[in-house]
Amino acid sequence: MNVDVLAIVTGCSLLYNAAMPVSLSIIIPCLNEATHISATLAVLQALRGKGAEVILVDGGSADHTLQLAEGYVDTVNQSPPGRAVQMNAGAELARGHLYWFLHADTVPDADALVRIQDLASNSVSLWGRFRVRFDHPSLIFKCIAWMMNTRSCLTAMATGDQGIFVSRDLFTQVDGYEDIPLMEDIAISKALRKRQRPLCCRQTLSTSSRRWQQAGILRTIVLMWRLRAAYALGADPAQLAQRYRS
Repeated sequence: MNVDVLAIVTGCSLLYNAAMPVSLSIIIPCLNEATHISATLAVLQALRGKGAEVILVDGGSADHTLQLAEGYVDTVNQSPPGRAVQMNAGAELARGHLYWFLHADTVPDADALVRIQDLASNSVSLWGRFRVRFDHPSLIFKCIAWMMNTRSCLTAMATGDQGIFVSRDLFTQVDGYEDIPLMEDIAISKALRKRQRPLCCRQTLSTSSRRWQQAGILRTIVLMWRLRAAYALGADPAQLAQRYRS
């Protein structure tokens, strides 16, 4: 095939893909995630092959994140850093009925991929999350994951590690993620549960335990409890973000 013909065929293919209906938009905020991004994007290719779109929103990575993502996403968008800002930016570009916000260091299992595809094929309004497990095999991380998943179902709240999904109409009704530097997942969960309870999907996502290991497991547990309590009592999320980073 000569170059001109190849260009025509490629152009037609791109136009066809752009015109295809999209039921699921997977939105991934990232910042310097070269260590994990390949594993996450690799498992999402099966959904791309079935019509889902993958939108990567980069907050200014200085490593090889964008190079590793090349060819494995449908859209790359640059945004100021901050998960809330980045996820809202991705939602503005999304064409799907269902938005799935996935952390760059989180890998869905095969059952979760099937479940999210089934949810996306339904046009009803919904939101929810998956169960989470850590990529470290120790018992303490299994206990932490169990506590996170149980608390989430009991309180009708979700964390970003659990892969929050929400239909376009509900996301629009709550005006997307609140532009705060921390607790954006708690804020949107509160807004969404006023409209309806979340689906607590039993399928699992595997997320990185790196921050827990770096900062110390017990210290991180205590810190997160304190930050959540302070946020519930009306503390400034900007100040909480400073405490979290320090």
